[in-house]
Amino acid sequence: MDKIFWKGKKVFITGHTGFKGSWLSIWLASSGAKVTGYSLEPETNPSLFESCVIEKKINSVIGDIRDELKLKKTIHEAQPDIVFHLASQALVLKSYEKPLETYETNLMGTVNILNVIRDVPSVKAFINVTSDKCYANDENFKAFKEDDPMGGYDPYSSSKACSELITAAYRASFFKDSVAIATARAGNVIGGGDWAEDRIIPDFIKKIQQKQKLVIRNPESIRPWQFVLEPLNGYLMLAEKLFQNGIDYAESWNFGPNKQDDKTVEWLITEVNKEYGDKNNFKIVSNKEPFHESKYLKLDCSKSIGKLNWSPKLSIEKAILMTCAWYKNFYTDKQDIYSFSVEQIKQYESI
Repeated sequence: MDKIFWKGKKVFITGHTGFKGSWLSIWLASSGAKVTGYSLEPETNPSLFESCVIEKKINSVIGDIRDELKLKKTIHEAQPDIVFHLASQALVLKSYEKPLETYETNLMGTVNILNVIRDVPSVKAFINVTSDKCYANDENFKAFKEDDPMGGYDPYSSSKACSELITAAYRASFFKDSVAIATARAGNVIGGGDWAEDRIIPDFIKKIQQKQKLVIRNPESIRPWQFVLEPLNGYLMLAEKLFQNGIDYAESWNFGPNKQDDKTVEWLITEVNKEYGDKNNFKIVSNKEPFHESKYLKLDCSKSIGKLNWSPKLSIEKAILMTCAWYKNFYTDKQDIYSFSVEQIKQYESI
């Protein structure tokens, strides 16, 4: 990302209290951007948002993405140059438990934000952050390209595919010559400050704190693991291109790790255990999960590498080191966690 570009830019982030939204807010605020965030209260305790006291660094508005009137009022007051849409119900297992909430949030939330920015002339660039799970995954070990068919077996995955289709329809129908609109699809992110349920490293860290063992049920599942700043760097670079070059970049983009960093769940948790634990803190069981979840996901990022000049900076091993360092600092070292997070951003930028 170009810090000179972002200094003084007015940026609107939905979902700013979530894991990725909090890291994006920290990065932009520390780069001199004027950030307004719009989101529900943090869903976890602790949370990265509250631990870093982000509400004192930006203009934070608590609101539901499904509340179009409040969303409209907030965006009109902010008059942003660039909008990042991250607000969503983001968990596969929760989507089985609460499918209606998942579709209401991920579909109508997208419709609401796109509808609102139609009447905000200050907005020049919009990025809808969806998921690598938006693709029709037949698990044939192929790497998905941006023009592959949308799909989704579970409610979460299909809702993200629908969000992609909604964005494409609005772009074609209402934004041909005004706002440059793109979607961004990233792999499984890891990093400090994530305490969400049913996510492998947060669950493991919590079990360690509770002096319990984490149960692993799908050890052979392969995911495109990457440090949280990797896709965020892609989103920022894409936003710069959208703002400066308009419709030339108004399409879909993949942001994933290098091929060698696609690892199994068992490999990942074994490495985290070596770095963070002092004994075997997990166990593998053969119980079959009650719900379907894809066993293999892989993204082809050649377009982002070629057209955006973006590429992953960190190996999965380095990503694990930085992730564990953050949690160790939070639980034991007790250094100011906002400053520590900013230092990790600077460390990443220097690579």
